[in-house]
Amino acid sequence: MTPLRLALTLLALAGNALAADWVPLDFGRDPGPYRPKAWKAGWPGCSYEDGVAEGRFSILLADGTPWLRVLYPKGSVGPEQGGGGWRFPLPGIRADNPVAELQYTVLFEEGFDFVKGGKLPGLCGGPKTITGGDPVNGSEGWSARLMWRKDGSGQAYVYHMHQPEKYGDEFDFPKEKGFRFQPGIPATIRLRVAMNTPGRRDGSLSVWVNGDLLVDRSDMEWRAIPEIGVDSLLFNTFHGGTGPQWAPARDCHARFANFQWRVDPRGS
Repeated sequence: MTPLRLALTLLALAGNALAADWVPLDFGRDPGPYRPKAWKAGWPGCSYEDGVAEGRFSILLADGTPWLRVLYPKGSVGPEQGGGGWRFPLPGIRADNPVAELQYTVLFEEGFDFVKGGKLPGLCGGPKTITGGDPVNGSEGWSARLMWRKDGSGQAYVYHMHQPEKYGDEFDFPKEKGFRFQPGIPATIRLRVAMNTPGRRDGSLSVWVNGDLLVDRSDMEWRAIPEIGVDSLLFNTFHGGTGPQWAPARDCHARFANFQWRVDPRGS
């Protein structure tokens, strides 16, 4: 077993990836450019995409694992210029689904330029995809993604009803935990979101990395009406923020693998 394969196996075990109720996502296994036809087959039901038609995605097989490899071109900021994104409705999940979890593995390739930070996939819900400074009024939607930050530090990046500013709220990974994303070393992300009772701040947000709980909040207010739930995987990855100060100084790549999700039976 190669070192990378061993690392992936250990991370999967640490993140409870072998639980029977996890639903794996098969985005394809054919190595080479990831073209729109293959993307539509792997991510059915998406209403938009950034980056696929522009040729910034490919599939790489490493030790039998298919990785979705992403290009972040030199000087790029936002999904229109680098990386990409889409919203994937979780199959068979109702719009008012109260609890869901997402798990995946990310690997930043050697030489990755973290700069000031950038987005990583997460979960969302509601009729509107809430990002980019959209207001959260409790009846249109919410989102919970991750970010890498300077030097590979990490945080949850969240749009919720009580965020203090126009753009998403930032919940940093605790410094005392000592975690940083490191080029060449895979990290398994697990994200859990539970809806609040409308009118109360009793929703929750939890983030684990490699099995270690780094964000744990039970005071979230995601929605004002019961029709809003956790219904979609929000695939977002790009440098930014806004402005050239976020842009990488060179072309760089990250890889994603082992996407899986579940409706948490404790919340159903």
